[in-house]
Amino acid sequence: MKHHDATPSHGTSQDRTGHERSEPPRPPDAERTERELADALHALAGGVLPEPDAYRTARGEWLRRERRRRLVLTVLVALVFALATLIGLWVLNQAPAEPGVIFSGDGAAAADGPSLPRLRG
Repeated sequence: MKHHDATPSHGTSQDRTGHERSEPPRPPDAERTERELADALHALAGGVLPEPDAYRTARGEWLRRERRRRLVLTVLVALVFALATLIGLWVLNQAPAEPGVIFSGDGAAAADGPSLPRLRG
């Protein structure tokens, strides 16, 4: 029976079967390459300068888009409201002109048969 340390050494890990697995070896000049690449990226990033009025330009464009969005939304709401109003008026205009079924014009009930007796209380 073998004793395994609970903390694996640097660069190793256990696979699903519990066996130690090591990472592939690094090339001898990997640290130098990483350092040179980092230096080159820092130099490149340091050479990029924003335009002096970049924020003002971006904010102006954003405000124009926001105003345009609000205007389009207002026009759409007005169109939907106007269309709903016109449809409602058209439906009300389609109602028959003759008296309704429930009431007649003289105030009497429109039912032909006798009414039910009322309870007096």
